[in-house]
Amino acid sequence: MPLRLPAIFRPDRLVVAASLMLAATAAPAPAASAAPAAPAAPAAPSAEVTRLLGWITQSGDNLELPFVIVDKVQARVFVFNRDGAPGGSASALLGLGRGDKSPAGIGLKRLADILPAERITPAGRFIAALGNDLGQADILWVDYDNAISLHRVIAGNPKDRRRQRLASASTDDNRISYGCINVASAFFETVILPAFNRTNGVVYILPESTSMEQVFGLPLAS
Repeated sequence: MPLRLPAIFRPDRLVVAASLMLAATAAPAPAASAAPAAPAAPAAPSAEVTRLLGWITQSGDNLELPFVIVDKVQARVFVFNRDGAPGGSASALLGLGRGDKSPAGIGLKRLADILPAERITPAGRFIAALGNDLGQADILWVDYDNAISLHRVIAGNPKDRRRQRLASASTDDNRISYGCINVASAFFETVILPAFNRTNGVVYILPESTSMEQVFGLPLAS
């Protein structure tokens, strides 16, 4: 099967993105934690998610495509169909670094050169598409040039405790990735894959240090 990638295939970016995935699998996980983490219980969207959702549906900004809203503060992913109907939500792991903008040239850096503060999940509006890393894993490309994707959580190094972090009730421990958005395998397979099957979509990532007016051009809140 041919690779499903965004319109411009950039091997240099793909190598970096694949390195991020491989880094998460550098060491095997203990047998006790081998089972995929179960999707977290539904959570009410924040006021920011609700506000953005209302703007998207009223303005048609999603271009009649399925879309995802990522709330970095709440460490949660919300999926909607093209009409704005909810498709599911789940906890997420996000970039270790705080901030809303990817450092310049981050998509070309060697993994070893990416500093902890540079491991940022950028805020913004992104046209997303299903694709593959250098292996056989299917992922949702979010920001291809900066090697940001949404994918299944990988056990990786046991010291990272990624599955335990994803399953915990607290959002304080959800910042661990190099910038990619990690969700439970069951959620990726039953919600993300069907939503983006044979179609592009839009991923909106809420800011944590700037305003939604600055990032999305929303009207000032009254």
